[in-house]
Amino acid sequence: MSFYKRYRDIFLVILLLAVPFFFLRTAISRPEDLNAVDRALTTIASPIQFAASAAARTVSGVLSDYFAWVDVGKDNDRLSREVTRLENEVRRLASLEGENERLRKLLGLRESLGIQTASAVVTTKAPTEFFRVAHLAVDAPGTELKKNMPVIALGGVVGLLKVVTGDTATVQLVVDAGFGVDVVVSRTRARGFARGIGDEARYIVRVQDVDRTDDVEVGDLLVTSGAGCRFPKDIAVAKVTEVVKRDFGSYQEVLAQPTVDFSRLEEVLIITGEPRDCEATPRK
Repeated sequence: MSFYKRYRDIFLVILLLAVPFFFLRTAISRPEDLNAVDRALTTIASPIQFAASAAARTVSGVLSDYFAWVDVGKDNDRLSREVTRLENEVRRLASLEGENERLRKLLGLRESLGIQTASAVVTTKAPTEFFRVAHLAVDAPGTELKKNMPVIALGGVVGLLKVVTGDTATVQLVVDAGFGVDVVVSRTRARGFARGIGDEARYIVRVQDVDRTDDVEVGDLLVTSGAGCRFPKDIAVAKVTEVVKRDFGSYQEVLAQPTVDFSRLEEVLIITGEPRDCEATPRK
């Protein structure tokens, strides 16, 4: 049994080596040179070659699809990184464009005032949602700053400088209880005195000394009167949010919301010169 198995293995090896040789010989021979054995081998080899070719094409197609998929995955990763980079660049450029637009408007405000000012940026704010002080850094080092200099922004009145240290300062906002400014209703020129109330839950000012017969409505814009020559005239201060006219007393109760959005405050102007066209004596 072992003898048969041994010679069987030898025969199979010889056959496996010989068959490809005969197939190759048949494939490269001219048709007129083929004998009966060669033609038989050709007949036998044809379906085998067809099956092998089909299998090879299938494997080749699978491999091609796989490598194409790998390339697509790499391209997707590369494109994804490129999209992220471009999105970041668009955001950066949009931020720069917004900043440039604000600075152009601030320059226009400075020119419209016609008085000496110093530009500054907000460096820090109190860590509370409704803060009442902010810290500034002057753009031009060496600018002489003094306590109680008025601070304005594109939206209107910001407050007054309270602490000055070199080229930095702390500004007291209009909503602080220690702040007050003489105002008029832009629509009717009715006068009052806007004072911060220090509310920790919202930005609000109370307008005092508004005669109960004066025409004041919700939505009216309050602007500086120029009294006291601290703030220039007609700088926005707040918009009226509530009006209460009582049946007794000489004055009506008015609440207003500052026109400046303090949560987005970034650039300001510090008024270092004395405003023109103002009343030297503030209204009592």
